[in-house]
Amino acid sequence: MGDDGFGSEVVKRLGEIELPHGVAVMDFGTGGLNLAYEVMRGYDALLILDISEQGGTPGTLYVIEADEESIDGSIQDGDTLNPHGMDPKTMLRFVKSIGAWPGKVVVIACEPHTVAEIGFKLSESVAGALEPAVQLVLETIAELRTDGAYQPQPTE
Repeated sequence: MGDDGFGSEVVKRLGEIELPHGVAVMDFGTGGLNLAYEVMRGYDALLILDISEQGGTPGTLYVIEADEESIDGSIQDGDTLNPHGMDPKTMLRFVKSIGAWPGKVVVIACEPHTVAEIGFKLSESVAGALEPAVQLVLETIAELRTDGAYQPQPTE
């Protein structure tokens, strides 16, 4: 669906780079349930690449830390989770509900231009954000590999 391929394209480029020991890069596409099962294996950190409509200029990159406390991990009898349509928030809700939250979750997202049109090509603005996104991922990985990344942040 157009710019929805942002994460897969960044993953493809990361596959061409030697990453630090202990860093795994996987493309789950729309397989949120598969990602949830992988997260249950136990990770110190999870970095998700996706698009996010925040209202900014298409191609804008966002770094969003998913706070465990902000995710509703309750699943009541009768609630349904579509295993074929798990967006990152739903996947994190499921992971939290079973007590498998990774140490830290960061989302690197790109403001899309088109997501409603069927197509296999990224818009020009999102395609232009691919290399900066790769650099941002590498910087974020470096940060996540430090002890300071897991310390509580002071509240203002």
